[in-house]
Amino acid sequence: MKTASVKELKTELKDCSNSELVELVLRLSKFKKENKELLTYLLYMASDEDAYISGIKIEVEQLFKEINTSSYYFMRKSIRKILRIVKTYIRYSKKKETEVELLLYFCKQLKGLRPLIVRNTTLKNLFERQVLSIEKMVSTLHEDLQYDFAVELQKLKN
Repeated sequence: MKTASVKELKTELKDCSNSELVELVLRLSKFKKENKELLTYLLYMASDEDAYISGIKIEVEQLFKEINTSSYYFMRKSIRKILRIVKTYIRYSKKKETEVELLLYFCKQLKGLRPLIVRNTTLKNLFERQVLSIEKMVSTLHEDLQYDFAVELQKLKN
């Protein structure tokens, strides 16, 4: 089966009635957890971005508490999983401010983890890559936000 392009889908969806659209969206939501999560974000949380961010921060904090710190191998696996979850939530929002704030929080949690991540090259590199991506994103934001996030980023680096 050949997949239709976004443009083709858009023109086809314009021809559908409201009840057909509702049925299509509900059917789509049954297939993947991500579709359901995105639909939940768009319907309930998109209007209150601060509550969305704080909910994700609570979840990330809980996931960091559950990390198995007996070896760096288990830590790496868990940290990558947490980062993957955070990136998924960021994709739902599509707002740069949300992305920067969530990645900053992830890096703060990562830096506060015991045993220290600086003793493991892989974790240290992961942390540094995230800091670099935060710096790039901060440079694209409004000046006021740039200053606020730059202060937090500087605290994180020290």
